Amino acid sequence: MKTLCYSVRLESLVRISDKAFKATAFDGSSDIIPASQVFGRDYDVQKSDAWWISAWILCKKSIQYSSKKQAWFDDEGRQLPTITIERHTPEKKEAVTSNEINDLKR
Repeated sequence: MKTLCYSVRLESLVRISDKAFKATAFDGSSDIIPASQVFGRDYDVQKSDAWWISAWILCKKSIQYSSKKQAWFDDEGRQLPTITIERHTPEKKEAVTSNEINDLKR
């Protein structure tokens, strides 16, 4: 089973028991996150500590997060490749009658 996770920048993530973490965001909001929903550290973020936390638990908690950076994880906690498919639909153009460019005429 795959789990969608968001990279959440936190001021602190402290283990309070074997089954839970206390997460504190930079705006001061804090909440208890189950240890099974924290998938590890996001090492791509350089300015502060960021953690991969499952998306479904974040929407139920009152902690500040952004859904901008997301990744999928498998049951064993390994990050799966993220593929984004974008479809480009070109705009309609009318056919030109003359191929001459007025600015380049002598």
